[in-house]
Amino acid sequence: MASNPSLFAPMLIAAGIFFVWSCYRRFSLVTLGRPEDRFQRLDVRIREMLLYAFGQKRVVAKPFGINHFVIFWSFMVLLLANGEFLVKGVVPTLSLALLPAPLYHGLLLAFDVVSILTLFAILLAFARRIFFPPAYMSTDYVKARSVEGFLILAFIALLMLASLGLHGAEIALGSEPAAAFMPVSSLFATMLSNSPLAQSLVPIASLCWWLHALVLLAFICFLPHSKHMHILTAIPNCFFASLEKPNTQPREEFVKGGEFGVDRVDSFTWKDLFDSFSCTECGRCQNACPATTTGKSLNPRQVIHAIKTNLLANGPLLQKGGAPVIPLIGEEGEGSSTEETIWACTTCGACMEACPVLIEHMPKIVKMRRHLVEMESRFPEELLNLFENMEQRSNPWGIAPSERTKWCSTMEIKPFEKGVTEYLFYIGCAGTFDSRSKQVTVALATILDAAGVSWGILGKEEKCCGDSVRRLGNEFVFDKMAKENVQLFREKGITKVIVQCPHCFSTLKNDYRQYGLELEVIHHGELLDQLLASGRLKLNRQVSDLGGVLFHDSCYLGRHNDVYEAPRHAIHSATGQAPLEMERSRSNSFCCGAGGGRMWMEEHSGERINLNRVDEALRSSPDTICTACPYCMTMFEDGLKDRQAGQTRVRDIAEVVAEGLRPV
Repeated sequence: MASNPSLFAPMLIAAGIFFVWSCYRRFSLVTLGRPEDRFQRLDVRIREMLLYAFGQKRVVAKPFGINHFVIFWSFMVLLLANGEFLVKGVVPTLSLALLPAPLYHGLLLAFDVVSILTLFAILLAFARRIFFPPAYMSTDYVKARSVEGFLILAFIALLMLASLGLHGAEIALGSEPAAAFMPVSSLFATMLSNSPLAQSLVPIASLCWWLHALVLLAFICFLPHSKHMHILTAIPNCFFASLEKPNTQPREEFVKGGEFGVDRVDSFTWKDLFDSFSCTECGRCQNACPATTTGKSLNPRQVIHAIKTNLLANGPLLQKGGAPVIPLIGEEGEGSSTEETIWACTTCGACMEACPVLIEHMPKIVKMRRHLVEMESRFPEELLNLFENMEQRSNPWGIAPSERTKWCSTMEIKPFEKGVTEYLFYIGCAGTFDSRSKQVTVALATILDAAGVSWGILGKEEKCCGDSVRRLGNEFVFDKMAKENVQLFREKGITKVIVQCPHCFSTLKNDYRQYGLELEVIHHGELLDQLLASGRLKLNRQVSDLGGVLFHDSCYLGRHNDVYEAPRHAIHSATGQAPLEMERSRSNSFCCGAGGGRMWMEEHSGERINLNRVDEALRSSPDTICTACPYCMTMFEDGLKDRQAGQTRVRDIAEVVAEGLRPV
């Protein structure tokens, strides 16, 4: 079907100019963000982009993701077909038919098959949104049954129908010599030829051509102004993603008169802002978030949406040197996040693990916490004692440092000696001061001695690693604590560290690298697995009196540091059977509710996170719940008391293994 170049060309030029102008206006707002280097190690970035953007790794992790995979790759294939359509609309003699016949015929077949696959996928997406939309597809501001969502789906469906109708009419008219390579269009041609429309094939072809043209131009113009702008940003966002797990935060430079944290959208980095344009509004982060699941105001999807909305509203004003009109942190609103929302985060990382386009939600929340703490001294009242205790006595409880060795009063423990001792056993505040966690410390110390490990402690010199204050936004106190610890470790010649707390593990291993300290940090779950597997630790008996053992993955051990199998192997070695699994486990594990400094805060809204997890655990009817984190242990024991499930025990992995050392 011949186009009308004199009419179509001006329309295409106008649409192209509007598209470029719209993209420029939006992407120029990203330049308001602070500098950040996301260009190092290009080979790795390209590989990650191919895996997550083109391979759709996280998209297909969910069953319905296969439908999006079909739409995505159909879109990629049909880019060429639609490009040809636009070119032919202006210069009819230019087409893919100029290619070698085998290649051209192969492309025609691909276009034809992909068009019908896309149409079926779009109809399924329509049905899902209309009849069975998952709850996580909707927020207070974005609904599954939105006009925009239906409009985009309608655009795509019309493009497929118009294309198949056009080619079908051309085949019926006999003007398509390559009809043999277009089976779906040929079916359309047969239907048209056998219908009352057989006498109107020329106007039908013309109608389909112009329908395809107008819808395509409308789609081009609408795209930069919709949430489907992620079509343009998702692929580069995967390219610019963090090469390491975003399990830490950047350091701050403390200078007089400096601004700390983020309270304006232009205080984020350019990558933070680019993230907001890349959100597909799929709701997977929302579905994974423990705060959202238990009825808190925090919704990680909404936090990203608020950043985008705030940027669109304030960005043009900021570009002109003006002041923002919508606060980034303020009352409930589409472009603002409330303080309650910001403090509800457990920093578990579930949102980032679920995001198909690798958006980094949690670091943005911590940046806003930093502003509230360091610039305005606005934080939940219960944190006041925590901050004071950390600053004055370097532990959350404010207990005197002289008490740090009381846990070993019945044991002969050696101090770490430079050049003599191999491992520092970094006890951590919970293992030192918490009465329940002290039992874990004793169990682990007993195991280390039984295995002949060379280890020592810092005793009264040990200081808190600072995990909680950093995640709570008190970077100033963390910076001070980290520098003191780094200096102490260097003076002592410490290079290898054993920890029993995943929060200590992650902080010493990841955060302290920002201070130039490279340590070999091993969590006791990993160490126990190594000692048992190598035969260095020999148990006297198989631990069979704990019954069914159910294992809970700590967020900071698992999602943040990819330690999943070692604790399970250790439990298997000790008990003779693999541990039971939660419904949500490994990378999909559900938080205990204590991370991100929430250990020291109350939950004032919704269901308690630990109760949600305890209820999940009890559905497996375990005799023993096994943890590898002192925070998780506390939250499970409290939850079991609330649920009056005293028959279910909670044990740390070290306690399970230590049971095997008892005489037969």
